[in-house]
Amino acid sequence: MKYSTPIFVQALLVAGALAAPKGRGVSARVEERSQRSRISHVKLPATGTQEINGAQDGNRTNVDYSSNWSGAVLTAPPSGTTFTAVSAQFTVPTPKAVDGQAGASSAWVGIDGDTYQDAILQTGVDFNVDADGTASFDAWYEWLPDYAHDFSGITIKAGDKISVSVVSSSSTSGTATIENLTNGDKVTKDLTSSSALGGQNAEWIVEDFESGGSLVNLDNFGTVTFTEATAGVSDGSSVGTDGADIIDIKQNDKVLTSVSIPSSSEVVVTYSG
Repeated sequence: MKYSTPIFVQALLVAGALAAPKGRGVSARVEERSQRSRISHVKLPATGTQEINGAQDGNRTNVDYSSNWSGAVLTAPPSGTTFTAVSAQFTVPTPKAVDGQAGASSAWVGIDGDTYQDAILQTGVDFNVDADGTASFDAWYEWLPDYAHDFSGITIKAGDKISVSVVSSSSTSGTATIENLTNGDKVTKDLTSSSALGGQNAEWIVEDFESGGSLVNLDNFGTVTFTEATAGVSDGSSVGTDGADIIDIKQNDKVLTSVSIPSSSEVVVTYSG
C-alpha cells in the first residue's frame, strides 16, 4: 500500500492552542481558524489485517493508517480523466469529551491532498466539545496551502443533516458549498488559488486536525456516516466509493477509528478509541 509524505510540512504553523468552544465570538473564531492546519500526515503501509485495540478484524484488509485522517480516498480517477467534484451528506453527531478533556474533530469532503499533495480543495464541519460537554460546530472551506476560513450565515447543531460539496471549474478555481438540509441555511464560496489541483484524489474524511503545530485532542465523535457520496469526473460522469482506500487514525500505537464502505455511495467512520 502507499506511503505518503506529509503535505506542506514546510509551511509555517502559527503558534497557539485550540480555543475553548464555549463562548467564542466571530473574531475569536477567525483568529483560531488561522491557527488550524489540515496537514496530511505520513500514512503507514497496510499490515494486511486491521487491529482495533489489540483485537484483529479479519473482515477488513489493506487498511492504511494515519495520525489524523480517517475515512475513504479514491487515489486515482478513471483513466484519462480528473476528479472535478466531491460531495456527500452526513448527520452532525453529538461529540463527547475524552478523559475529561476538550477536543474536536472535523468531517469534510475534498479534492487532492493524498497521493497528489500540491493542493487540497475541501469543505466541512468542525465538531468541538468543551471539557464540560458543551458542543459547538463550525462550517469552513479551504484551499491549501491557504488556511481554512469559517463560513458565516449558517447555523449548525447536533442532529442536523448537512450537505457538503466542492467543485473545481479549473485547476485553480472552484466552489465550496455547505447546506444545512434541516434548517435551510446554505453558504457558498468561490475560490481561486495559485496552487493548482491535479484532480487525482477524492476524499470523504473525519480528521483530527492541527492547531498551533500539534494535533488537537480527538473527541469522541461517535459515528459519521457519509451518504450520497459521489465524485464528479471531467468527462461528465460520476463515480462512487467503490475501490476507495480505507484509512484509520492511529496514534501512539492505538487505532482510534473504524471505517467501512457498506455501499458504493457510503462511508462510515466510527470512533473506537
